[in-house]
Formats: sequence, structure tokens, C-alpha cells
Amino acid sequence: MTRASARSPFERDSGRYLSQLSDVRRVSPHTLSATRRDLESFARYCEGAGLAGLARVDTHAIRGYVAWLRRGSRPRSPATVRRHLSSLRGWFRFLVEHGALKSNPVSDVRAPKRAASLPRTLGVDDVVALVEAPRGDGDEALRDRAMLELFYSSGLRLAEVHGLDLDGLESDLSEVRVTGKGRKQRLVPVGRKAREALREWLRRRVDLAAAGEKALFVSRRGARLARSSIQARMKHWARRAGLSVNVHPHRLRHSFATHMLEESGDLRAVQELLGHANISTTQIYTHLDFSRLAKVYDAAHPRARRRT
Repeated sequence: MTRASARSPFERDSGRYLSQLSDVRRVSPHTLSATRRDLESFARYCEGAGLAGLARVDTHAIRGYVAWLRRGSRPRSPATVRRHLSSLRGWFRFLVEHGALKSNPVSDVRAPKRAASLPRTLGVDDVVALVEAPRGDGDEALRDRAMLELFYSSGLRLAEVHGLDLDGLESDLSEVRVTGKGRKQRLVPVGRKAREALREWLRRRVDLAAAGEKALFVSRRGARLARSSIQARMKHWARRAGLSVNVHPHRLRHSFATHMLEESGDLRAVQELLGHANISTTQIYTHLDFSRLAKVYDAAHPRARRRT
């Protein structure tokens, strides 16, 4: 915890909750880190507002915190405010269950509406240009080609590629076992181009990886390639491919899902491949596909075209 939160009366109870998230619920390190930051932010707000102790925190205090997040010196987006409220809601639910509070003050606080936005994707030609940008037989080119092909072939998240070990690959490279959100594992097919690129990389990796290193993708020093390095390499090759848009791992994942749905129309299959717990999360890609179809309609239908 930060110095500010260490002086706050919330430290003990938030520490117990974070321990439960880590040891019992086994949330991802990313989720744990975000929740910790949210609770520290709330503790700093309470200190500044003179709320000394949990007993002083009520629904009005939570609404004041939301207003502070939205209109403070660093205004937060609706999505960020929703995340803060989710962190607080879980924490106060934990406190109620353990007898530290009688009610959850976040229960009656409505989160700001999420802005309706469709995921941004790359066209097939742009994806091909990106994954084929790493050329030659240099160590980084072979590694990055395999990495980019795997991202698009299997629709993986950044955390899934970063955490992938050698034993996650089937012996024939036809499938890969990844650990997704909530530490849930799933088996995902690997396409032919990705298998070819992986074989090339695995032959080179033998000489690069440090002794005992399990990671599939390693740096020049032989250790697991950092998340930031994976993102940086993707941006590097996007520039080399001449792409003018911001390319990041999740954009490639969105592109995978959209292209799969356009070709197959099988929403359930795309859900399984992406590792979504709920079909509603995957349904956003149906809206994206409809948006594309609507543009085609407007451009092609005699009664929809604008007269030139």
C-alpha cells in the first residue's frame, strides 16, 4: 500500500480482502493490482473528505467519490468509474459477509452508463501485412513472426501469450492450452501458418533460452519476454508494415473474432475460441458484422444509394 493508504484506517480490511482475492479466488495479477489501486484511491479520498473509518462511509460518501472521480483534477472515464465501483462493491460485500459492516453502501449507487462502442479491427489484408512483416532468419524476426501468427491464429489475449509455456503446446503444434481470465484453461486450435512459424522459432529457441526457462517466447537474455516488449514488438512491425492505425494485441484479437464470425456465422464457436464466459460478451461482434453489412447495403441498394 502507499504511504497515504498506510495511514488510513482502511488498510487492515482492504488487506484481508486482497488476500482473499489472491489466495482463495485466485484472480489474475492484473485484476489484483487494479483492485489494490482502486482501494488505495478510495482511501485517499476518504482521508481528504474527513471520513475516518468505515462507519462513516455511506451511500452519500460513495456518490461523492463518484463525483470526485468524474470531475476531479484528473477526470476519469465512465469505464474507469465503473471499475472503481466494482472494486468497492466487492470489498464492501466482503466486509458485510465478515460482520465488519451491516450493509453495502455501494448497492444503491448506479454506475455511469457504458459508452456504446464497437471494437476496432484490422482488415484481412492489413493483418496479413502485419504478420508477414518480420522477414529473414534473425532471432527476433523468427520469434516475432511466430508470436504474431499465434495471436491472430488463435485469438489470444496479451496475458495468454505472455504466460504461455512450452508444455502448453501439443507435440504436433495443432493446439495450444492457454490460461485465460479467472485462471480458466482452454484448448485452442493453431492454424497452419502459425504452426510453420512456431516450428521455425522452436528450432532457434533451443539456443537462446536460459537453462530451465519454460516460456515459449524469450528475450535476447533468454528469459520470458515481458508484456511491454510484446506490445512494443507488435507496434514496431505495424509501422514496418505501413499500417497507420494503432495496433495492439487486443485489436488483433478483435480482428480474429470478427473475421471468424464473418466466415462461419457460428457465434458459439467464436465464444469458445475466445474463452468468453458469457455469450453476451461475444455478441458485440454480431453488431460489428451488421455494421459492415449495413455499409454494403447503403452502397449497393438502388433505393439506399445517394445520387451522384
